[in-house]
Parts: sequence; C-alpha cells; structure tokens
Amino acid sequence: MLDPILRAYVAMMDLSTSPFVLIALAFLGAYLGAKVVEVIPFTRRIIERREAQAAERE
Repeated sequence: MLDPILRAYVAMMDLSTSPFVLIALAFLGAYLGAKVVEVIPFTRRIIERREAQAAERE
C-alpha cells in the first residue's frame, strides 16, 4: 500500500520542478478560483455590490 503512494509522491515531485507544469497548475488554479468565487453566494453578493457602486459612479 505504501509503495504506490510513494511512487505517486515521487512522480509529483519530479513534475513540480518543471516550469511548464507549474505554469499549467497556476492557470488551472486561477481558473478554478474564479469559478469558485462565482459559485459561492456570499462572494457573488460582494462582487455585485462593487459592480453596482461602480455603475452608480459613472
């Protein structure tokens, strides 16, 4: 049981040293973070308030 876990860990450590993988993970994390913010009702209300305030100023 421990052997496959260690192999997966070592493989992830090898991938994490590649700049291309890190850039891909950064883009994936940014995309998922933006989607999570849209889904959570509390943050959606904050965004709508800011957009409403910006529209009132214009």
